[in-house]
Amino acid sequence: MTLQNCLLLAALLFCVGVYGLLTRRHAIAMLLCIELMLNAANIVFVSFAKFVGGPGQTFVLFALAITVAEVAVGLALVMTLYRRHGDTAIDLASEAKG
Repeated sequence: MTLQNCLLLAALLFCVGVYGLLTRRHAIAMLLCIELMLNAANIVFVSFAKFVGGPGQTFVLFALAITVAEVAVGLALVMTLYRRHGDTAIDLASEAKG
């Protein structure tokens, strides 16, 4: 594995996440796509830490902690949306404001 291969993998994973985020309507699928994008960033951090040096693993630990918090809050919002409307489509979330 070279640094270029790792960065290419991360870029592909990030692109799949962006594509999924832009094309999906359901909140759970959107959360999964955000997770893909965050994992791509983690791959970049670890790759640079391995090949170049630096505190990459420390950044990954902080990113994973933020990811866990995002998942907890996101799933709570999705459960509230499902209980209120019976579906997890993001279009219904605009009605939940008022």
